[in-house]
Amino acid sequence: MSAPTVLAADGLPRRAFTIADLDRMVEAGIVGPEERLEIVHGELIPRADKSARHEILKRAMIYRLVRGLPPEALFIPETGWRLEPTLYLEPDFLIFPAGVRQAAVTGRDALLVIELSDSTLGYDLGRKPALYAGEGVREYWVIDAARRVTHVHRDPAGDGYRSVAAWPAEAELRPQLIPGFSVRLADFPED
Repeated sequence: MSAPTVLAADGLPRRAFTIADLDRMVEAGIVGPEERLEIVHGELIPRADKSARHEILKRAMIYRLVRGLPPEALFIPETGWRLEPTLYLEPDFLIFPAGVRQAAVTGRDALLVIELSDSTLGYDLGRKPALYAGEGVREYWVIDAARRVTHVHRDPAGDGYRSVAAWPAEAELRPQLIPGFSVRLADFPED
């Protein structure tokens, strides 16, 4: 029996991996538990190391989420999100209803998904919107760490979003599914 394959981004076939395969590779010591990987339809995608700008934004966003989210919403930073057997993503922030178990959160359950982008901006704006939209994520933000611009994706439609807008740091961003919560990147520290 031959192993399933996936057509990789370069157009060549590769062995398709599942989340269970990755779990076994970690258990066997083939992949280190600290390695940052995503699985996109069977393809293992190494994630870039985080820059200082990324970490500064992450710290500020954690502070804002802790202080501003209503009790009906929970968040988890940099979680491994198991969406399908061959789709494992690590968003910087996953915000979901408090009544949903973290391990059971689906794309439709997500209130907001946030990626803080520095070296991964092309991936986060290119391939990721189709992945999140395909899973039913209703709002996806990509924050450009260098320019402090937020790309807000709303209204998923198949492999993309009907509404995509770029907002400057001075804009008051209000997620549609989290009433009373807002973020203004201009209020975040530079260091």
